[in-house]
Amino acid sequence: MKAIVYERVGGSDVLRLVERMEPEPGPGQVRVRIAVSGVNPTDWKARRGALGSSLPPTGLVPNQDGAGTVDAVGEGVDPARVGQRVWIWEAAWQRADGTAQEAVVLPARQAVPLPLDASFDLGASLGIPAMTAHRALTVHPDGPSVLGPSALAGRTVLVAGGAGAVGHAAIELARWAGANVVSTVSSPQKAALASAAGAHHVINYRTPDAAEAIRKTAPDGVDIVVEVDPIVNAELNQQVIAPNGVVTIYADTSGSQLTVPLRPHMFANTRLQFVLVYTMPDAAKRQAVGDVNAAVAAGALRAGEDAGLPVHRFPLTETAAAHDAVEGGAVGKVLIDIHHDEQPEPPTSQ
Repeated sequence: MKAIVYERVGGSDVLRLVERMEPEPGPGQVRVRIAVSGVNPTDWKARRGALGSSLPPTGLVPNQDGAGTVDAVGEGVDPARVGQRVWIWEAAWQRADGTAQEAVVLPARQAVPLPLDASFDLGASLGIPAMTAHRALTVHPDGPSVLGPSALAGRTVLVAGGAGAVGHAAIELARWAGANVVSTVSSPQKAALASAAGAHHVINYRTPDAAEAIRKTAPDGVDIVVEVDPIVNAELNQQVIAPNGVVTIYADTSGSQLTVPLRPHMFANTRLQFVLVYTMPDAAKRQAVGDVNAAVAAGALRAGEDAGLPVHRFPLTETAAAHDAVEGGAVGKVLIDIHHDEQPEPPTSQ
């Protein structure tokens, strides 16, 4: 089978296409024939060595997320899973086998049944973005740990960078859970995407009156901030956070050192919560997987430009270009087609 591997860290030029033996699933494992592989920022960061993991002698296959069809199961796994359409999470976390290959073997629980009317494109767009968004929306000390209709009713959620993959998922999950959803963006194009995702209010954070505009939509302040750029947005967040509110930080877009004024946050009892999907508690991962799948089944998580998440496609042979697109800040979701055209499936946008 064909696979993309890298044997040393570095730029996208370390990625190469190889032929490998098709793997066989062991006990508790399934083998998934990959239809679409999803690319996330941590995929290129891991390739550059930012996550600090060592590389095996045979190389590492990149990409955490993907979607496809189970075509073999190991001992202890229900044989009825063969033929099941699934989405994959954390394929390459502390493992050598990501989804940038024609087939991958992984623990059965990391291949989640994909609701019948969900596309492989959507399945490959879940994983890191949706699980990160779920965690960001469920860490408020007085908030729900489970997402579903009305779980966030009466709360205001501010999603910074609503045109990004995590921001998109956060908007959709918060809207599904009944929150008043505000999103900040930097351009009219991104505003259109955040609106398409379902944000009730979209505000350009670069305007001088951004805080005032947010306060108009949330007079009592914002309960949860889903934050992609904590350094740039530190002052804005301090101005709009509600008493006992939470700023959930899942990225270090503008640097590695965050400075915040202590007393305003102290008086507001603000919580700064850092989020990394790989190291969050296992119980939180299980809950995220279940709730994300429920949202997909309900049609609350979508992919495609009309849903606010434009898709950029690459063949497996151009995985390096796909990584470069994500590293370069492509707006939307970057996907790699592997066996995408081998079986009919629902349209990209549902």
